[in-house]
Formats: sequence, C-alpha cells, structure tokens
Amino acid sequence: MLDVRRLHLLRELDRRGTIAAVAQALSFTASAVSQQLGVLEREAGVALLERSGRRVVLTPAGRSLVAHADAVLQRLELAVAELAGAREGVGGPLRIGTFPSGGHTIVAVALAELARRHPALEPMVQEIDSARVSDGLRAGELDVALVHDYDFVPASPDASVDEVPLLEEPMYLVSGDATAPTGRGGTLAELLRPCAEMPWITAREGTTGHAMAVRACQAAGFQPRIRHQVNDFRTVLALAATGQGAGFVPAMATAQRPEGVVLTRLPLFRRSRVAFRAGGGAHPAVAAFVEAARAAVGPPGPQPA
Repeated sequence: MLDVRRLHLLRELDRRGTIAAVAQALSFTASAVSQQLGVLEREAGVALLERSGRRVVLTPAGRSLVAHADAVLQRLELAVAELAGAREGVGGPLRIGTFPSGGHTIVAVALAELARRHPALEPMVQEIDSARVSDGLRAGELDVALVHDYDFVPASPDASVDEVPLLEEPMYLVSGDATAPTGRGGTLAELLRPCAEMPWITAREGTTGHAMAVRACQAAGFQPRIRHQVNDFRTVLALAATGQGAGFVPAMATAQRPEGVVLTRLPLFRRSRVAFRAGGGAHPAVAAFVEAARAAVGPPGPQPA
C-alpha cells in the first residue's frame, strides 16, 4: 500500500523542483525527504526519481504516480469536507491568503459578513503574492486565498487547486498632472509611449504585478526605467501624485485617488478568483468564505470603469 504522506512529498517535488525546496516548504530536513521518497520507491517497486546533475527529476513512472496522487489527495479533501459538513455549525480556524488590494477591500468586507453569520469561525489573514498561493495551499499553510492574474501574465494551470471567479476589472495608467499623457483611448502602445522616458513605479520584482508592468511596457515598445517598487496600490497613487513616475493600478484601487493623479484606462485587465485545494470547495468554512467574497464584489464578470 502506498503511503499518502509520501505521495504528497512526491507531488511537491514535481511542483517545486528540488528536495531542498520541498524540505523548506514542509518543515522537514532534506535528508528526511530523501529517505521518505526512497521508501516510496520501494513501495512502488519501480524507479520514480533519477539524478540529473545536482537535481532530481521524476521518471515517467514518477510523473504518472503524481497524477494519481493529485486524484487521491483531492478525494481526501472531499472526505474532510464531508466530515466537516456533518458537524453542527461553521467554526474553527480558516487560514486566508490575499493580495494587498484584496485585503483591505474584498477580504475586509467578507470577514465582517462571516463574523455576523458564523461567529465561531476564526479567520486568520496573511498577505501573499498570487504566484505563491498554490504552494501555500498544498503545504497546508492556507485553506483559501484570493488570487489574480493579468493580461501578459496568465495563471499557470494546477491540478491541485480549484478556483471560482470573482471579478474582472480594467487596469489604469496613473501619472501626475504634469506628466499625464494627453491622449485618451487607442492602443496600448499609443497610451503608454508618452510615458516611456519617465521613471516607473511597479510592484516588487518576482511578483505577478511586476511582471505585468514590465511586459506591458515591452509590448508598447520600450523597457521601463523602474525607480520605485511597492506592492500597495495606494502608495503607487501617492507617489504618482507627487510626480515620482507612472504606474499601473486596477479599477478597485481608483475609488479614493489623491489629488494630482490622472487615470488613463488601458486595454488591460486583472482577473481575481478564490482558490482552494482541489476537492476542498465543499468544506463549510471554505464555502462560507467564497459566498462572502462573492457578495463583497457582486456578480462575477467585467466591472464598469
């Protein structure tokens, strides 16, 4: 009989790429991970791993077993959800991940609703970039999370994660009064090129927001000269208002813009969703959060400018 905990380790190795990364994510030692994967190979009776330089890669049999591991772990999530549904009321801890702008808008409103409807629930919120959410869910660090992707930075499919849509919103170019482009409408290049020589304000390197900004500027025909790197859109607006450069913000962030900021709608969009472990959507606490988050934003789909 294959051990499900070892199947989990094999799946994490497939996703993370190195034994050291698996060990760090799951709070094991690298030697313990290697030992457990060796036991799994003996249980399977076939080679699952092979050395490639200093890296370990999965054999075809190993990759096939990972697909089965996804299905097995999904069934376990379904079982946990069913057992939780048999208990009376919705309660206990719920670990929620969010990107910054979703935290002070969607999550804050959703938690107020959850506190009213499910007072025994214990939500715990942490900010996390969307690119790291899948890892956090699989490692058990999160139960549910807000995620987003952008044009130019589409989400990568992951069989271990299920998602439901929340909203799609346009992106805006932000700049100060003195540096704002004069054109309105038109192509991305026509709207961004007037700001090509300006300093730029982007999210921190390694985030989806940073990648979107760089790729959008490159698509417009120039490489942005990045001066500031901040993840909070309120700070982006404040910096732009003082003439510190141009940046990008989604429609959600434009409700309370400071004086001196000019917004130019772009033919770019951000799409937000709620993510959770595959099979976990029926868990009462996760389902309650999804319902509250959807209520916080209204019907899914494009939002008005």
